[in-house]
Amino acid sequence: MTRATTSARLAEHYRQEILSGALLPGSKLPSNRELAGTWQTTAATVTRALGALLVEGYIVTSPRGTFVSDAPPATLSPANRLERVQRVKSLLAEGETSRVTFAGLVVPPLYVAELFGLNHGDQVVRREWTAGRGQVRTAFAVTWYPAQFTALVPDLLNTAPGRNDGLTAKVLEATGRTITHARDDMHAREADAREATALAIKVGSPTLAMAWRWSDKDGVIEYGEACLTPRLTIGYEYLPC
Repeated sequence: MTRATTSARLAEHYRQEILSGALLPGSKLPSNRELAGTWQTTAATVTRALGALLVEGYIVTSPRGTFVSDAPPATLSPANRLERVQRVKSLLAEGETSRVTFAGLVVPPLYVAELFGLNHGDQVVRREWTAGRGQVRTAFAVTWYPAQFTALVPDLLNTAPGRNDGLTAKVLEATGRTITHARDDMHAREADAREATALAIKVGSPTLAMAWRWSDKDGVIEYGEACLTPRLTIGYEYLPC
């Protein structure tokens, strides 16, 4: 096994331990020497693995050793994602990537059809994707768009890597629409089998589920649903009225 592979496996092991709650905030990790012995690798390899976790915010270091960060890794709220779309045309946070597992025209569930004002049997675009940082999956999402948008934005039906990030900005530019109303809804629940598989967590793991609705006077432009892996934090600032 190469040093690079060992470094990645070591980092992934501790990411999952932290995300699952097996290692709580403030928990002390073994010393670099102990880790090198346990993983039968070099000190340099351990340093690379811990360096990745340090940059990602999972751990902190001090003269006393290496500890799990008190502040859990953060991700973006739908409001933050919309702000990034409007500011830099990117749906994703810095360092975040996404992978699309499905994109196609489908007859949606009744509640989605009602959101878009569709008749029985009408289709919409459905895109299913996961977001993550490094080897860690942070969110599983499904986004929906009006079917007529595909004529202007063919990438809505494209699952190729790199096409998902700027898609909302492309839709707004191509359609000439402007999001003037946005609503987010969130609730905590257990992950179902499909979500657990997408996020590489156990069925029944706690998750924060959310939905967003971005629209203008002509109707919904994008509707999305997502759920997050355990221990991810959503935070945002706002100005009191």
